[in-house]
Amino acid sequence: MMTSYTIDLKPVLDLTDEQFYILCRANPELKFERNATGVLTVMPPTGGETGSSNAEISSDFVVWNRRHKLGRVFDSSTGFKLPNGADRSPDVSWVAIDRWNALTTAEREKFPPLAPDFVMELRSATDSMTVLRAKMVEYLENGVRLGWLIDRKNRIVEVYRLADHQAGRSPEVLTQPIFLSGEDVLPEFILDLSVVW
Repeated sequence: MMTSYTIDLKPVLDLTDEQFYILCRANPELKFERNATGVLTVMPPTGGETGSSNAEISSDFVVWNRRHKLGRVFDSSTGFKLPNGADRSPDVSWVAIDRWNALTTAEREKFPPLAPDFVMELRSATDSMTVLRAKMVEYLENGVRLGWLIDRKNRIVEVYRLADHQAGRSPEVLTQPIFLSGEDVLPEFILDLSVVW
């Protein structure tokens, strides 16, 4: 079983954003995230089932986005510098075109300094739901408007909405849903979950 590892470099080194970017580029075979306090997480590659599901889901987003031209779709290799300082790489993410166009070329080339409008995390066999839920809340606290946490093993989807979070409401929990709607964040987007279950 592959496990994520956390590394706290703070006692010896406080990585700048540029140094973190260089570290990621120098180790392309590894996937790094960094929390708001600078602790690094080294994540294992996904297994076959999770990777296949991620590809199927991503392709639906790409097809929808090409048709509607409302934003940009990103895969799990893309790091975002969140407003709280964390560097995160959701499994699938989407940014509205006006927000993307407001970034400079240099900002687009590195880890875009913004929270996506939409994020999706697909739980793999080794992922902790506690850790994933905390990440989803962090996304909302940084401005993500809609997020899906898909637990393939238990066939459950947790839907995170910024408006619900701001009102103190818990995520909506769906048991064995057939599809998910992009709601007003991703107009007319419907994900057929038969590609996941």
